[in-house]
Amino acid sequence: MTFSRWTFLCTLICSLAHFATAKSQAVSVSSDDFDLPEDVANAEVVNFAPIEASDVAEQETENAEDQGDEAIPSGVFIPIATPTKANGNSATGVAESHAGLQVRAVPQELNRPIRVGIFVGVKELYLVFNGEEIKITAAGKNIKVQSGSKSMEMESREFQNEDGSCLAVAQDQKSLKRACYPGTVLFRANAGKVDAINAVDVEEYLRGSVPYEIGKLDAERIEALKAQAVAARTYAYKHFNSREAMGFDVYADVKDQVYKGLEGATPLTDAAVKATAGVVMTYNGEFIIAYYHSTCSGRTETLATWNRPDLPYLQSKPDLRPDGSPWCNESSYMKWEKRFTDKEIVDLFKKNAKEAKAVFSSSTGSDFKKVKSISILDTLAGGRILTLRVETDKGHFNVLADKTRWLFKKAGAILPSSLFSVKHEKQEWIVTGSGFGHGVGMCQMGVRARAQAGQSFQEILTHYYPGITLEQYTR
Repeated sequence: MTFSRWTFLCTLICSLAHFATAKSQAVSVSSDDFDLPEDVANAEVVNFAPIEASDVAEQETENAEDQGDEAIPSGVFIPIATPTKANGNSATGVAESHAGLQVRAVPQELNRPIRVGIFVGVKELYLVFNGEEIKITAAGKNIKVQSGSKSMEMESREFQNEDGSCLAVAQDQKSLKRACYPGTVLFRANAGKVDAINAVDVEEYLRGSVPYEIGKLDAERIEALKAQAVAARTYAYKHFNSREAMGFDVYADVKDQVYKGLEGATPLTDAAVKATAGVVMTYNGEFIIAYYHSTCSGRTETLATWNRPDLPYLQSKPDLRPDGSPWCNESSYMKWEKRFTDKEIVDLFKKNAKEAKAVFSSSTGSDFKKVKSISILDTLAGGRILTLRVETDKGHFNVLADKTRWLFKKAGAILPSSLFSVKHEKQEWIVTGSGFGHGVGMCQMGVRARAQAGQSFQEILTHYYPGITLEQYTR
C-alpha cells in the first residue's frame, strides 16, 4: 500500500474514531476502594516470581510442546481447539449451561468491549497495520505516526483490521512478531509519552489473561483454568469504568490482571474460557471483589491484612487436604528464607520505615543505629503477622500486617508474604516464611491441586469465596 493511501486511510479513520481522548492524570488507582492497595500491586519480589518461577517464563515454549500448539502469528485469531477429556471433567471448549446457575442477560451498561490500558506512558510503540510497520511517538500533545520517511501528527488514532484479525502492537520491533491484540487499539499522547488502549470483547480479553494469571497447566487441571476464568471475568466486569480518569477500565499488568493479547493463548486456556462463557460470581446481587494470590500455605486471610473491613465471602479459612496437608504444598514457596546482616537490617529499616508505615515510640525513634530485637506481638486470623515490633537503641517501633513485607524491602523487592518468623544468629537476621502473596481469596496453587483431585470449578470457587452465587450472562 502506498503511503499516500495509508495517509488518507489514517486521516479518515482518525476522524471517525469513537474514543474520546482523555487528559492524562497522575493516577494509578481506581475511583473506588476495591483494588489492591497500590503498593501491593506495584511491589516486586526478586527471586520469588508469582505462581512458580518457571510457569510464565517457560509458557511460550513449553505450552506449544505440551499442547501441540505452534507459535501464534500476529494478525490472526487462534481457533478454539478441542482438548481431550480428563478425569471426567469437560475440556471440550464448548460453552456449557451449568446446572444451578442463574442465567440472565448481560446488563446494558456492561454490554460493550472492555478497555484495557495495554501500554501506558511509554516512550514509543510499534504497530503492524495493512502490512506496514508503523512507529508511534509523542509530539507535544499529539502523537506522531511514522512509516518509513513519512510521518504525520494527530491528537489520537484508532486502528482496527477490517478482516477482524488482531493487531500487532509492541514496545519494540522484535516483539511485534508475536503480538496479537484483538479488537481496536487507540493511540494517544500522555504527558509527552504514548498510551495504547485496547477495546476488546470481555471473552477475548480473558483468552489473553487466563494463561498469565494461573500458569502452565495440563488437561487434567482444566477445572483450575475454568475457576481462574470465572474469577478473572468477575474482576473484569467489577472494574468497568473503575479507571475512568485514565480513559480505560483496567491496566494490562499486576495493577489489575496481566493481559498480553492472544500471544500466550493455548487451546486449553481457550477451552476453559469458552466452557465458562459468561459465568461470574456475585454476592447479594453485586459482583464480588475476586482477589486471588499464589500460595496461602494452608489458610487464607481476611481483608484485615490491609486494615479493611471484612467481607463475608473473603474469610480466613483452612485450605487443607483430607490428610491435613495444604492443598498448595506443591508450591516452591511453602518455605522460603531471607538473610540480612546486622548493618544491612539497620540500613533497610531506616530506609523502609516510612513506606512500611512504621509507628515509633518517640519523636527521635527513627534515628536509631542498632536493632536489638524483632518480635511478633500478635497475628491475624490466618496466621499472618498483625503487629511486628522492632526494639532499637532509640526505643521501639511497630509495623502492621501486610506492610511488614515492605519493612524488609531490598533492591525493590519485598518479602513474599507476611507469614514469617525472625531469629538472630551470629550477627545475622534470618527471616523464614511460607506462602506467596497477600493470602486473600483464591489460592491459585491450591486451585491447581484441587482440580487435579477431581473438583469442579464450582466446588473450587464456592470454597474460596463462601456464600457467593454463580450467574451466567448471556447475550
